[in-house]
Order: sequence, then structure tokens, then C-alpha cells
Amino acid sequence: MTLVTHRFIETNGIKMHIAEQGQGPLVILCHGFPECWYSWRHQLSALAEAGFHAVAPDQRGYGQTSIPEPIEAYHIFQLVGDIVGLVHALGEEQAIIVGHDWGAPVAWYCALLRPDIFHAISLLSVPYQPRSWSDIRPTEAMKLMAGEQEFYQLYFQEPGKAEAELESDVRATIRSILYSASGDPPPEKRWRFLFSKSEKPIDTSYAPEQLPAWLTDQDIDFFTSEFERTGFRGGLNWYRNIDRIWELTPFLCGAKLRQPTLFVAGEADAVITMYREAFHTLEENVPNLRQKVLLPKAGHWIQQERPVEVNRLLIEFLTNLQREQREKVRSS
Repeated sequence: MTLVTHRFIETNGIKMHIAEQGQGPLVILCHGFPECWYSWRHQLSALAEAGFHAVAPDQRGYGQTSIPEPIEAYHIFQLVGDIVGLVHALGEEQAIIVGHDWGAPVAWYCALLRPDIFHAISLLSVPYQPRSWSDIRPTEAMKLMAGEQEFYQLYFQEPGKAEAELESDVRATIRSILYSASGDPPPEKRWRFLFSKSEKPIDTSYAPEQLPAWLTDQDIDFFTSEFERTGFRGGLNWYRNIDRIWELTPFLCGAKLRQPTLFVAGEADAVITMYREAFHTLEENVPNLRQKVLLPKAGHWIQQERPVEVNRLLIEFLTNLQREQREKVRSS
């Protein structure tokens, strides 16, 4: 079997670094915050062995991919354009897209805006929910939800503020975020998306006395080296475009995600608590939802915490799609 290889491609006016492995139908793996292609290290080889061409990019603002300066360079149409351009740069016409954390919205906007390219989708950790005509500006909704407390996405809105705090000790930041948002810590040491006005986001994460079994010092070293080089500004700028997404996409009010879809999350993932309504209405908003899975005792970093289970679910989903396509061709 081929090993993971790395190269750069040009897409949508930026230089994008990708890690890839295998040959066959294209599967694009979109990471979240604060991550990079390396978050998919366990999926690349598994998908390649199952007969797929697995590609994990460093998305805009991360890793070795371009990090544009303007905040507005990170709005959703640019992020979707990057992935569409990636498909074309690879010489393909179609792809299956998989997204985790922030990568999940990228995946579902790709599917909504270019269904001709993205014919199937898998969302990890973040459930799809369409906007409605009654939705208010997201940051205003966040303020109402937070009340007298602070919400981390609101805290991230001021340029430079969160960067300085997260970058003061990158290794400590990475260790505490990966541990605290996982399914491993006791409840009192789990990441909180709401916190008091006297706290900072970094205060909601706790350093592990010992790394959990799924996370090694080498993994921490890799993430640390990437963010020590790039800083966190690129990734934080995605959050600073949340209102802009809302301004740009009223035409998607009520839009259902109609592609065959797999959803997987950890039972202990705080994001499921945060987006509880979206999780419970997923079948309604995703009519072709093939499976909705909560993995026990797992947290937010689902594909890293539970690679065996996630790989099995992904490969079953993908191979079933292939079988359906073959049967459709035979019957036509």
C-alpha cells in the first residue's frame, strides 16, 4: 500500500498543502479548529487500504497552506471555493466530503452549493441545521444565549485578543484543549463553551496529568510546531466571519441536505450539548441520513479518539455508496 505523500496545489488564489494516500474514488477530509491535516492521520491509511483516494488538506489559514491577512478572506464562499478548486486540481469531477468541527460546515456548504461535485457527505461532531427566516444575526443570538456569561465564539471576535492568550504557550494550549474537549477528563475538567466574564477561554481547559491513550507526545509535538509557526489567527478568523456567513446566505433558508449522509459524534462532546436541537432534528433536515451515531465515552476529537470505530463507519458508508452506484448502473 502507498504511504502518505505531501504536495502543494493552487486553488482559489491560494497555495494549499495536502496529505494524500491511496487510489480510487476521491474522499476529502476537512479538519477543524485548532487542527490541521494531521487530525486525519488514522483515516488516510484506512481509507486508502479500502480502495479510496483520501486527501486531507491544511485548510486556509492553517499549517503549510496560505494564511491571507484580511479577516474577510475567510468567509464561507472562499472556504468552499478552496475545496472546489482542490477537486479540480486533482483532476476529478466528483468527491465525497467529510468534515469535522469547522470542517463540518465547510462540508455541508460544499454539498449545498455544489451538489454536482459533492455527491455524499459525512459530518463529524457538528450536526447540520438550516437557517430559517426568523434567525437573527448569529453574534446577537450568542449574546442572548450567554446571558451574564461569556461564549467562546463571541470572545474570539476581537482580533488579536485570543491570539495573544493562545500563543503565550502553544504547547500548553494544545495539550489542554485536546485533553479537555475529549471524553477522557472527569466532568469538572471538561472544556466549557460558557464561562464567566472574569475568565478567558484558556481557563476553560485543563492540562492532563497524563496524556490519554489516543494522544502521544509526538502528536502534541506536531500540532505545537505547526501553531508555533503559524499562530492561531488564521483559524480564529473563521469565527470572525460567522455574521458574514449569515449575511451571504439568506437564499439557503430552509435548505435540506439531500446527499447520502453519515453523522458521527462522541457522546461526551460538548458540541452536541451546544447544538442539541440540530442533533435531534437531523433526520428532518437531512432526508437521506444513512446513520446517526454517538460513540460512548468519546468527546470532540472523535476521529482521533476513536479511529477504529470512525474508520469502520466511514468505510461501511462509502462502500455501501459504491455498491448502490454499481447496482444503479447495472439496472439502467
